[in-house]
Amino acid sequence: MKFGAAVLRSYDGPFAVEEVALTSGPADGEVLVRVAGCGMCRTDLAVRRSRGRSPLPAVLGHEGAGVVVETGGPDTGLAVGDHVVLSFDSCGRCRNCLAAAPAYCDSFASLNLFGGREENAARFTDTAGNALAPRWFGQSSFAEYAMVPARNTVRVAPSLPLELLGPLGCGFLTGAGAVLNSFGAGPGDTVVVLGAGAVGLAAVMATAAAGATAVAVDRFQERLTLAERFGALPLYASSPDLPGRIRRLTDGGARYALDTTASARLINDALHALRPTGRLGLVARLPTTLPLEVGALDRGRTISHICEGDAVPGLLIPRLTALWQAGRFPFDQLIRTYPLTDVNEAERDCEAGRVVKPVLIPEGRT
Repeated sequence: MKFGAAVLRSYDGPFAVEEVALTSGPADGEVLVRVAGCGMCRTDLAVRRSRGRSPLPAVLGHEGAGVVVETGGPDTGLAVGDHVVLSFDSCGRCRNCLAAAPAYCDSFASLNLFGGREENAARFTDTAGNALAPRWFGQSSFAEYAMVPARNTVRVAPSLPLELLGPLGCGFLTGAGAVLNSFGAGPGDTVVVLGAGAVGLAAVMATAAAGATAVAVDRFQERLTLAERFGALPLYASSPDLPGRIRRLTDGGARYALDTTASARLINDALHALRPTGRLGLVARLPTTLPLEVGALDRGRTISHICEGDAVPGLLIPRLTALWQAGRFPFDQLIRTYPLTDVNEAERDCEAGRVVKPVLIPEGRT
């Protein structure tokens, strides 16, 4: 079959919406999904900086949602017509997958970032028959269709706004999962969120939903205004004595902090703002060595990396949609939709901070 997709052919070039081809239908354990919408994540855009680690040409996109149109084999657990959200890939066999920690799959990097599954990879081509990179995050959902391992999919209710649900598979899942799963925040806790982008604002919403108090730190007034709308106490990242201000707002120090910025200064400020035994979680990949200031890890404070919000997508995504239906996780307010043909405009707006979460809508579905 042939369909439209946004192809990135060079690390410095624009996306080109062109026709691509699948030379066979779903294999055992796979489903073919007609994409209703796909979020654009900064991990997609970071491919430009990978300089060869993530192969090109490729169809990116890993926050897809859509409708199952074909299934492969008897054991997918899905049927034609099912509405699904697509999340990250995992092997399902390693020790961490078997321990319900698929975000720490032994093969996470290879499956999602650096080549994908080897089986059936060559069937994904451009119309000239030239091979495209294996599926990005098991999806490659900047496209009208995505061929996906059933393990990547989470069935959702048909009554939900399917075209908007894709970011629940990664960006919103990461922020909310860090608060709900990694921290287990609840009433009486305070969570400092550094960076009020898509991941950070999802963390703010989840903090409010958990009955905890959020403090949002960002450079931009409009992002702080958004965070305040969702229940956070706002602070400018440039505030003098930021740790002291946070300690005063949180009655002596925060229990948890989540960094989405990869800023060494803000990471150290957050550590100094934690109460004894407080925890800082990092979700952004650090570009350089992280220098820690004297005293930053005193008194039982800890720091760790959090991948995909420590989520089992099949458990967390239904929890988030239920919170949305209850008016307690209004992620739709962070989304701006773009036709798939406007993928380059969406990227520019994302990089410039003009939009929190772009969602690309394939042709005919706007």
